[in-house]
Amino acid sequence: MTRHRARRIGILGAGIMGCSLALLLARRGLHVTLIDAAAEPFAAASRWNEGKIHLGCLYAADPSLATARKVLPGGLAFRRIVEDLIGRSIAPAISKDDDLFVTHRDSVVDADAMGRYHDAVAALVREHPDAAHYLHDVRDARARRLAEDELRAVTPSDAIVAGFRVPERSVDTLWIADRFAAAIAAERGVAFVPATTVRAVAAQNDGRWRIVAEPAVDATFDVIVNALWDGRAAVDASVGLRPDGPVSYRWRLSLFARLAAPCDLPSLVIATGPFGDVKNYDGRTLYLSWYPAGLVVDAAAWRPPPALDTAGRDRVAAAILDGLAPYVPELVARVRAAATVTVGGGWVVAQGEGSIGDPASSLHRRDRYGVTRSGTYVSIDTGKYSTAPWLAAQLAAEIAG
Repeated sequence: MTRHRARRIGILGAGIMGCSLALLLARRGLHVTLIDAAAEPFAAASRWNEGKIHLGCLYAADPSLATARKVLPGGLAFRRIVEDLIGRSIAPAISKDDDLFVTHRDSVVDADAMGRYHDAVAALVREHPDAAHYLHDVRDARARRLAEDELRAVTPSDAIVAGFRVPERSVDTLWIADRFAAAIAAERGVAFVPATTVRAVAAQNDGRWRIVAEPAVDATFDVIVNALWDGRAAVDASVGLRPDGPVSYRWRLSLFARLAAPCDLPSLVIATGPFGDVKNYDGRTLYLSWYPAGLVVDAAAWRPPPALDTAGRDRVAAAILDGLAPYVPELVARVRAAATVTVGGGWVVAQGEGSIGDPASSLHRRDRYGVTRSGTYVSIDTGKYSTAPWLAAQLAAEIAG
């Protein structure tokens, strides 16, 4: 793709991928139209998730390290690229301590194998030339197994059989979302088209593309980038692109809480399988999930998620807290007693199939994502929240020539 062809760029989807790409292209002098079904950018999955900036630690069920190697460059580059895009430091949004990964007795990976995996990932991190530029300096990254008294200080549950401190951290996605939305609003080269659902894309005789949408989009484009999440496959099909394997569609809800008083519980991941996690960003701002309670849709084909009223969301919140209570009882009691809580979520779309409780499930490998093309139509599977800005930077350089 050369610069003289890329006069008008249409980007479908205003999540972290679409917004990152829109800002990068507009700042290279290209005219960008950014289209989303929501009224504002960053309204769905990119806002409502845990914000883990992956180094690979979550994927112990992929001992080949293929997933770790795929996500590592994006995770290490996340802070640098995002700070450039939003024009300020993201330090206030970064969790303050390293994550603890604790091994459930029903984990698909046993404790010893998990320990070996974390050691191997830490070695990959140390060897990477960008290790100094992660959310914190990880040039001396190590994984350390917790002593029994350290483990029990974190969780009293005898279902947890081991624990590891790893160098990964997370970002408060609500904080990041607000700053991205402000950057999009301030960027003169980006025209944001809200409340518009894209159904298809059609090639024109002059080599441009027309977007079929509700309401209609009255423009044609030299380049289309499909950065949608749940709707990407249907639009791809309109130009003849099909996935090369099974795809999993999961619609998940989690709990976002603001405590009345600070708490020093570290961020905790219960691994590996259909369990849960807690993110503690600044002592008071929390993310909590319990996989069985938050998994509302789990299907091999997209279908609309059910509408949840206030009572339905309250039931999900209560079930998440019930699921986590045996593992972090004091924290759950504090959330129930004195916290402002919001239930939010979005789609998780991944190549693969099966249950994450099954060690043979192909969902344990998350290295099958990236860019596919049909001429100047580009479809991008973001993969992970943490990898989106890095992938956007690669694609922006290509489109802009």
